[in-house]
Amino acid sequence: MSATSTQIPTILAVDDSVVMQGLVKQALSKEFRVLVTDNAVDALSTIYHEQISVLLLDVSMPGIDGLELCRTVRSLPQFQNLPIVMLTARDGAFDKVQGRLAGATEYLTKPFDAEKLREVIGKFITLKS
Repeated sequence: MSATSTQIPTILAVDDSVVMQGLVKQALSKEFRVLVTDNAVDALSTIYHEQISVLLLDVSMPGIDGLELCRTVRSLPQFQNLPIVMLTARDGAFDKVQGRLAGATEYLTKPFDAEKLREVIGKFITLKS
């Protein structure tokens, strides 16, 4: 592993939309190493094999949704302090409560503001270092 990949915080974005993956990469890739997966199984594999600083999750995905993935990650002792940001189109108060109950650290809605996303992620990166 190169020195640069360990110094640059890695963000994992889990979203089944290729368009949304591209928007997240565009918003974050200048400051962070951005990895993307389109399903929960690949996301779990990635967090085990990479040093992830922040996990971005869409709620609505086929198979295992973002809320279930969030609960699963929170149930694993080594990932209990991993910042998880729900990044989803579901913007109702009930959706936000569900996200918090599942273990999300933050809840942002789509379409997202790139500056706000960078700000939220930066806050978590600063807290960890």
